[in-house]
Amino acid sequence: MPGLENVFVLAVLIGTILLFVTEKLRVDLAALCALLALLVLGLIEPGEALYGFANPATATVGAMFVLSAGLVRTGFVDWLARHIDRFAGKTQNQLILVLCLTIAVLSAFVVNTATVAIFIPVAIGLARTRRVPISYVLIPLSFASQFGGVCTLIGTSTNILVNGIAISNGLPGFHLFEFAPLGLVMCAIGVVYLISTVGWLLPRREGTYQQTDKYLLADYVVELRVKQGSTLIGKTWEKGRTRDVEDINLIKIIRGKKATWRASATKIREADVLLLHGNADKLMQMKDACGLESQADLVVDDRKLSSDKVKLIETLIPPRSRLVGHTMRGSEFTRRYRSVLLAIQRRGRILRDRLIDTHLEAGDSLLLQSEKKDIQRLMKSSDLVVTNELTDLHLRKDRAVIALGLVALVVSLAAFNVVPILVAALIGAVGMVVSRCLTPEEAYQAIDWQVIFLLGGTLPLGLALQKSGTATWLVNTVMKPLVGAGPMVVLAGLYAVTAILTETISNNAAAILLAPIALSSATVLGVSPRPFLVAITFAASTSFATPIGYQTNTMIYAPGGYRFFDYARVGVPLNFLFWISATMLIPHLWPF
Repeated sequence: MPGLENVFVLAVLIGTILLFVTEKLRVDLAALCALLALLVLGLIEPGEALYGFANPATATVGAMFVLSAGLVRTGFVDWLARHIDRFAGKTQNQLILVLCLTIAVLSAFVVNTATVAIFIPVAIGLARTRRVPISYVLIPLSFASQFGGVCTLIGTSTNILVNGIAISNGLPGFHLFEFAPLGLVMCAIGVVYLISTVGWLLPRREGTYQQTDKYLLADYVVELRVKQGSTLIGKTWEKGRTRDVEDINLIKIIRGKKATWRASATKIREADVLLLHGNADKLMQMKDACGLESQADLVVDDRKLSSDKVKLIETLIPPRSRLVGHTMRGSEFTRRYRSVLLAIQRRGRILRDRLIDTHLEAGDSLLLQSEKKDIQRLMKSSDLVVTNELTDLHLRKDRAVIALGLVALVVSLAAFNVVPILVAALIGAVGMVVSRCLTPEEAYQAIDWQVIFLLGGTLPLGLALQKSGTATWLVNTVMKPLVGAGPMVVLAGLYAVTAILTETISNNAAAILLAPIALSSATVLGVSPRPFLVAITFAASTSFATPIGYQTNTMIYAPGGYRFFDYARVGVPLNFLFWISATMLIPHLWPF
């Protein structure tokens, strides 16, 4: 039976996992709650509470965010994206191959969320010109960014994290390209699999785009105000709407400051605000036919958006946007970007709050109206990804060369073990700011602070698992059948559990929670822990079965027009292939 200390550690562990899975709290806040629980229960010393923030892996991850941002902000990644058209061929398979290889190479050295954000409109444009369904190219784009990330030590924050855990436990760290042999094999397997299967595993969908400039967008929520003379006045929704918009649903009527929830039975009055859900093209059609107006029809900054100068822009909120968690009212969006929100789409869920009061989430798609001259503000913003236009981040040749040189310097210093990876990363990050590839403000903004606080909060939990002996107890009891079957079975089990866990919680959190169990398993078996740590690294860095398991999967969800189970249809077989391949190859590359 476990002791009281073990019970407390297990309770904190289970509670943390539940918070991660249910998303009752943001992952960084959940991690800090776990840290506080460990302190209050006396499971770690006050000095150990800073273990996660003082860990070299945390600082290295932060520095790599800055280094990646330098390549992006100088325009190098954007320039590369614009010039792959000539190599993309004319067929579907050639396009998928070129996109996968390009994004995989970039993701080995650049944070993959940044590269995917830039390549989303590029991939859509290339698919359009070749008449390839958009749904066939965006999932390969996201998956390939994960393939590339596992090829180098700096490819993902998870790789850096596991390397830090190894070093803190007295083990030798991983070399920069130590993961490359296995990573390249997995990348080849993944690319061949995608080229061979997307045509029959994925549905033919045009996502949120069509071949014209019209927005035939499903699952959008829009706010329309009833104007004087509207044909809906004095009628209920069912009787007032026209037949050609029967598939538009009225969510509620907002009258003054009150909402009418029995909307379908309420007679509509002038100045009522209708919260409607449906196809965006039909919503815009209905607006004109029924005498309604959107926020874009009202005065913005004491001026009208004239019809000959405006354009509809669809944007995506990326995972690290400052808009996440804020409302359009609170973020002063209209004033900052001189654009008006028309509609919101959220991963297949119907919103029931007023658009201006809706708290935005990563992955939301916003349909905006803006004057053409103000579109550049949207394109240059790091808080939004414009998904129906190519970005206009010009190549700053002198700075781009410096940024490339700094990345090459970091790679060389780390590859030849001249300095530790932390020192190399810090040299690159500071160099980006000193050389003006980034401003200090851009450097701070580039760091994903949610990841930093996630690491700071959960690394002490991993420490508590080891320090209290809970990890060893779990190995000797829960994992006893696997341990008895030998190291090969334990490795397969650890990979499978990590792969399943990372589909529902943060990949970094999955690695932190399972690394102590991997180390204890190696101790019990009397073998090297290195292959077990590699298995956890690869499993945690590759999430294919859900749109929420990895940030890039979330980013392409709405633009690709995907459904939740589209990921499972393609991703589960790929996860299985990676599991079998890793189980067979890891012991040969990292012997027990």
